[in-house]
Amino acid sequence: MRAFTYERSFSIEAAAKAAASNSEAKFIAGGTNLLDLMKLEIETPAHLIDVNGLGLDTIDPTPDGGIRIGALVRNSDLAAHETVRRDYGLLSRALVAGASGQLRNKATTAGNLMQRTRCPYFYDTNQPCNKRQPGSGCSAIGGISRQLGVVGVSDACIATHPSDMAVAMRALDAVVETVKPDGDRRSIGIADFHRLPGDTPHVETELNPGEFITAVTLPPPIGGRHIYRKVRDRASFAFALISVGAVIQPDGKGRIAVGGVAHKPWRVEAADAALSKGAKAANAALLASARPTDQNKFKLDLVERTLGAVILEARG
Repeated sequence: MRAFTYERSFSIEAAAKAAASNSEAKFIAGGTNLLDLMKLEIETPAHLIDVNGLGLDTIDPTPDGGIRIGALVRNSDLAAHETVRRDYGLLSRALVAGASGQLRNKATTAGNLMQRTRCPYFYDTNQPCNKRQPGSGCSAIGGISRQLGVVGVSDACIATHPSDMAVAMRALDAVVETVKPDGDRRSIGIADFHRLPGDTPHVETELNPGEFITAVTLPPPIGGRHIYRKVRDRASFAFALISVGAVIQPDGKGRIAVGGVAHKPWRVEAADAALSKGAKAANAALLASARPTDQNKFKLDLVERTLGAVILEARG
């Protein structure tokens, strides 16, 4: 690990000012992903800004009947929160499916959204990777691609986003609240927050340099059956081959978002509309633009079968 400087911030303004004054700074909270990347010298920040003292660790009701989740709420606390379990069961189930109990106790809401891909070529610094070194090439294309993306991919990158929580957030239409280094605040819909790789896979979100997530808001509860199914190579502490997050109403209509298939949580409105027609119709709409490799084309069938299981579960 390379040498770096460190400071603690105790106000959003101080954290934003510190980020604005150092272009090589990174925010750190739980550090469950960042520290691993620093040890491998994939991330090499010259300065760390500890934001654990900002007080952004509460879950509060919003005036419209939704909830506002502070950026520093730990994953375990969010999953166990009474309102989340009652009204946003999909989110609670997705969180519990992720990582391990120890990691969930440290990982934060904002950090979960910001975690980077677990593509093995991204983690292997001996291999070319456009996410690590723009323009160097993508070793996964033509390499071992079983766990990688099948939709929304590009000729520069086929990595996937690893978050379970983000899949649930996408199905629930979350909004990410941020503050820029100059103090300006804005709200970004979760649909637009993560970017597809295109020609710039190293640019993973819509955040500007130094911009800081302060909270995630969820709209009022929508009812229905909340289901999260994660298919993985082993029963625990493994990232999804594919996952399906769904909210299904008694009439069969609903929303679906899928993980493990793209550079971002994947949701298509046409698939939501086709959900009441069954798994085959929904899957056809969801993965209409798929570009799988020979090694991961099984994911197309796996998503359809998992959707079928989710629909059966919703029907009881």
